[in-house]
Amino acid sequence: MKARLPQGYGGGGGNMQSMLRQAQKMQEDMTNAQTELEQREYTATSGGGMVTATVDGKHLLRSIDLKPEAVDPEDTEMLSDLIVAAVNEAVRKAQADSEETLGKITGGMQLPF
Repeated sequence: MKARLPQGYGGGGGNMQSMLRQAQKMQEDMTNAQTELEQREYTATSGGGMVTATVDGKHLLRSIDLKPEAVDPEDTEMLSDLIVAAVNEAVRKAQADSEETLGKITGGMQLPF
């Protein structure tokens, strides 16, 4: 008497080819999405709009805009804190967008990038 394997297991080479095609399609979609993400820009402000930071999809800082009233030579520490806060928030937005966009392709599966 022969043992029967559950459906989807064993013998079917077509199933493996289908999985390979799906993996190739996922890889292509991921590459396209990453290219698109790298071209996006993410902007955040701090200090009620006194400091604006913009990063790209590679999480590289593209610009910092300071309102003149944000520059107080007597309190450069506050200005530094505002810059750090704006940059960190812009990077957080870029990361969240990347995770959401790529998560749609991978079905939430965590893959190394």
